[in-house]
Amino acid sequence: MERVVVTGMGVVSPLGNTLESFEENLFAGMNGVGPITRFDSSKHNVHLAAEVKNLDINAYIAPKEQRRMDRFAILAMVASAHALDQSGLLKDMDPNRTGVIIGSGIGGIQTWEDQHTRLLEKGPRQISPFFVPMMIVDIAAGRVSIKYGLKGPNYGIVSACATASHSIGDACRLIQVGDADAMVAGGSEAPVTPISIAGFSSMKAMTRNPDPASASRPFDAGRDGFVIGEGAGILVLESLEHARKRGAQILGEIAGYGATADAYHITAPAEGGEGAVRAMNFAMQNGGVTPAEVGYINAHGTSTPYNDKNETIAIKTVFGEHVRNLVVSSTKSMTGHLLGASGGIEAIGTLLALQRQETPPTINYITADPDCDLNYSPNAKTPHSFDYALSNTFGFGGHNAVLMMKRYAA
Repeated sequence: MERVVVTGMGVVSPLGNTLESFEENLFAGMNGVGPITRFDSSKHNVHLAAEVKNLDINAYIAPKEQRRMDRFAILAMVASAHALDQSGLLKDMDPNRTGVIIGSGIGGIQTWEDQHTRLLEKGPRQISPFFVPMMIVDIAAGRVSIKYGLKGPNYGIVSACATASHSIGDACRLIQVGDADAMVAGGSEAPVTPISIAGFSSMKAMTRNPDPASASRPFDAGRDGFVIGEGAGILVLESLEHARKRGAQILGEIAGYGATADAYHITAPAEGGEGAVRAMNFAMQNGGVTPAEVGYINAHGTSTPYNDKNETIAIKTVFGEHVRNLVVSSTKSMTGHLLGASGGIEAIGTLLALQRQETPPTINYITADPDCDLNYSPNAKTPHSFDYALSNTFGFGGHNAVLMMKRYAA
């Protein structure tokens, strides 16, 4: 099958709205968590989020068009613009063989809230004609397709927090089987809204820690829930042959992909991370890579008690004695949990780690947990020599998606 390489990366995140600023802040261990500013959270139990800051949307989308788009689609459009610009793909492509898969865990939830309020206060005749095309998850992929004339496979994926990794993995497979030459793939999320915060808070999934400096603390003994975040992470993927033919700069390779289901519980991970074990093994088998060749894992690492413990067990099960040679880190300690966008942002972080030969830190790691006893690159980046890395994403519903990344060598 065709080898699949990355030629463009686009980021809108709590750590920066360009690839350069994201990279600098990620490896410096910057904390992207702060007080919620997108709405008045005074009646809520949770007052922190990892928000996108200082994004000049007008530089990318006209104000009139913005009013017809939910924020999640806007973030996807900006990140896609960055990724396509870096790739140079638009200058030399067959639009019929270039597609888009961009997913979201919950899509246009701000639009849903706004229009439901209008329904209750003003009646059904006042609902916007743009309500449905603003809200639906597939609209981000559709918008990118329309703007750039990309006529290949086009759809959106919803698999909770595994969404973006599934999007990237499926896009890879379309290229591998010859259905496309290139794909724009990833995820976008804008969940910092009153109902979203209230819902996750009611589940007791979110931290009640009021201190932004320590709220997101994956693998730390004091962790008590995640911090929600917003953003988008988009990759441009191409077959190696297509990228070489047009002289593209190759940033890394997607070497394998594993997808499984826990078939266990709607929110809790399977005991011992059983589904995660199979997903990691499938990703390595798909890429023809042995556990001993993997040097880094960008963990799902949500800062929730059960996920971090079960993911640690799963990693030990897969890697055995080699686990002591691994570096594992959770970039959610800095970005918060971007739900359906997580896999896109974290795939980019993993590729940057391979390029730089150092791993981003897990910040806010203060107190060791005996159940979480791996090398989590605590509070500082770690120089590390490695050619292969995994990016783990797991979602409510028992969805598991793991990407195997490879350092590119011509």
